Amino acid sequence: MAWLRLLTIIVISCLSKAHPQLQSGLDLGSLTRELLHSAKEPAFFDWLKRVRRRIHEYPELAFQEHETGRLIMSELESLGIDYSWPVAKTGIVASVGSGLEPYFGLRADIDALPIQELVEWEHKSKKQGKMHACGHDAHVTMLLGAAKLLERKRDELKGTVKLVFQPGEESYAGAYHMIKEGAVDNVHAIFGLHVTPELPTGTVASRPGPMLAGSARFQVIIQGKAGHAAQPHTTRDPVLAASLAILALQHLVSRETDPLEPRVVSIGFIQAGQAANVIPETVSFGGTFRSMSNEGLSYLQQRIKKVIETQAMVHRCTATIDFFEETMRPYPATVNDESMYEHAKKVGEYVVGKSNVLMMPMTMGAEDFSFYSNKMAAAFFVIGTRNETQKPNYGLHSPYLIIDEDVLPIGAAFHAAVAISYLDNHGR
Repeated sequence: MAWLRLLTIIVISCLSKAHPQLQSGLDLGSLTRELLHSAKEPAFFDWLKRVRRRIHEYPELAFQEHETGRLIMSELESLGIDYSWPVAKTGIVASVGSGLEPYFGLRADIDALPIQELVEWEHKSKKQGKMHACGHDAHVTMLLGAAKLLERKRDELKGTVKLVFQPGEESYAGAYHMIKEGAVDNVHAIFGLHVTPELPTGTVASRPGPMLAGSARFQVIIQGKAGHAAQPHTTRDPVLAASLAILALQHLVSRETDPLEPRVVSIGFIQAGQAANVIPETVSFGGTFRSMSNEGLSYLQQRIKKVIETQAMVHRCTATIDFFEETMRPYPATVNDESMYEHAKKVGEYVVGKSNVLMMPMTMGAEDFSFYSNKMAAAFFVIGTRNETQKPNYGLHSPYLIIDEDVLPIGAAFHAAVAISYLDNHGR
């Protein structure tokens, strides 16, 4: 009968791998139904909407999120959840659970954009020239909602959930600074959500492996010698040098990159002189470069520098190139750990239904969640906010962005379910 016992062990092992809830004994279906039902209760949902609207009315830019931070801390205190502040200037890290390993992270970014809101509604931004046009107000709200759900199950958690409220996602690599200051030390894995008006409310999407591009920016100053346009031979023309440098940069993708590997080099601005009959002293231009691999991003940076400096030299000019490696640190590619992706996907299928968990195509957009995914097992998902009754539908970073608030309880339950089930699978 030894062979029968062995066969039984093999079958149980296979079932456990196929169904994480069987491995731990957790009924994932019951858990997600309970969490979603709780988050959709009228009192809970009204609280979520109040929180989101308060954050939306008072948007704050990167590393200036003082009022936002006070609101987050006030809500955490009302829930009886301990937190650390400040982390990376204006960030907050809270903890729910046993205080013991394993540690699992949930992350929300908290900063807004320098955009004037043009949506006319009761809770329009009250800060001139600032708006939550990327949905970070919803991200904070969903994570606070998850905190409330997790706190209700504190005694059942087989480990500790770290709630990471991160500043400075928009261009300033807040995730890098949170990591540098130890916000996610000892965290085994992390999960993040981002709203998208490109998908209907009630859907989520992601993909295993590379998902979002690595991204960096650069700015160039070409130094020449000014003079009258009628006597170009007495000048060193920085306009010509800059023009040919910009053209040469386009060859980095078309002639130096495998056609099957996505890369981008784009120039966003160029500034030169004022007069039509004067060759200026300097020309400045700048842009972005992106790749689906960190190696590709590094290669592009090296070649951009070489191409620009060489073109400047050929035309008897000099070039200074700034890659903003300290002030606007390059973002690595966002790569989902396959095991974490499968875990979150399975949870998502219970939260929104299997047909509403979609495969997301790779995109050349960038997110500083990538710093976490480069450090530990990570999964990043987008969650739909499009509601056809709330037309017009505009994209992220639009002054007309509208968020369907029905997403808030879904996101809160998704966060909490991913964390609880991860700890149940990996806890002692």
